[in-house]
Amino acid sequence: METQFIKFEIENGVGKITLNRPDVLNSFNKGMAMEVQYALDICTHDKTIRAVYLTGEGRAFCAGQDLAEATADDAPNIGEIVDKHYNPIIKKIREIEKPVICAVNGVAAGAGANVVYACDIIYAGKSATFIQSFAKIGLIPDSGGTFFLPRLVGLQRATAMMMLADKVTADQALNYGMIYKVCEDAQLQEEAYSTAVYLATQPTKGLGLTKRLLNLSLFNSLDDQLELERDMQIEAFDTDDNKEGIAAFLEKRKPVFKGE
Repeated sequence: METQFIKFEIENGVGKITLNRPDVLNSFNKGMAMEVQYALDICTHDKTIRAVYLTGEGRAFCAGQDLAEATADDAPNIGEIVDKHYNPIIKKIREIEKPVICAVNGVAAGAGANVVYACDIIYAGKSATFIQSFAKIGLIPDSGGTFFLPRLVGLQRATAMMMLADKVTADQALNYGMIYKVCEDAQLQEEAYSTAVYLATQPTKGLGLTKRLLNLSLFNSLDDQLELERDMQIEAFDTDDNKEGIAAFLEKRKPVFKGE
């Protein structure tokens, strides 16, 4: 599939997805949403891809929904846009059992911000900003915003961010626990991408099981989680990567993980 609204490359074991509508701050239209879903599907099923990297082209990560498309005479209703464009992206990011690293290179607003929060490890450039812009136009946060943001920053702060639609700087986002690391703008892509490349060399199955456990921990009791940890530890222990990791430790050498 040829992509028009994203750039999609596979290199160094990383599926690199770049939102590519810089003239409209990478706001989502139907085409871009479908192409992101397509790329995530490839990343899920291609065993040579062991990490995913998501970023934006130009001076923004993503300004959310393209309102010109959403308000056009032939536009689908908003429920269809949420259900078919955004919800599948959020689910695919969380369900892919490979690390998803996000590099926020500018403004992340509305659904664009909430796509960020679904990712596993988030880097942001110094000039990046985050805003729950829905309240400014009388809408509610979608794309998992009301699920992820309270878990990242707490209910009180998430409520204020959503109702007041305040702009959050990269340094504030780091302080609030919304992101992993802030980088100088000029260093963002290199630093974040190097993390994706590194993770693509690590024990993929173990990382995937870790992600599955983190997803389930959002709902489980402690007893349920302890049982799942036991079961998945048994599964991880049986992988070739675990055998290689132990052998490398005993032989005092660097392990060569194959994701198996």
